[in-house]
Amino acid sequence: QVQLVESGGGLVQAGGSLRLSCAASVAFFIAKDMSWYRQAPGKQRELVATIFSGGKTNYGASVEGRFTIARDNAKKMVYLQMDSLKPEDTGVYYCNTKVRDYNYWGQGTQVTVSA
Repeated sequence: QVQLVESGGGLVQAGGSLRLSCAASVAFFIAKDMSWYRQAPGKQRELVATIFSGGKTNYGASVEGRFTIARDNAKKMVYLQMDSLKPEDTGVYYCNTKVRDYNYWGQGTQVTVSA
């Protein structure tokens, strides 16, 4: 079975940094594309960043240049380093992967950025 567990959220002032972690329990992790999504109150869930199985990365336009996604295949971990945080980065951040076209999600971790 697939299990994703996020951690590292919290309250931070604008301009600060946070590092999110996702512990993945999934077969063939090294072959899986892994993503971070976020959902702000009253808004749809949006893609933040993806790291593909080969290591290539892709970012949403609003976080490009500020956030960095990384993975440790040996530990089955995915990270999201968030720098220069803005109040509009506030939301619940979810780790995601897809297995046979089915999306799996973690429980989410709250990130709050104060002005």
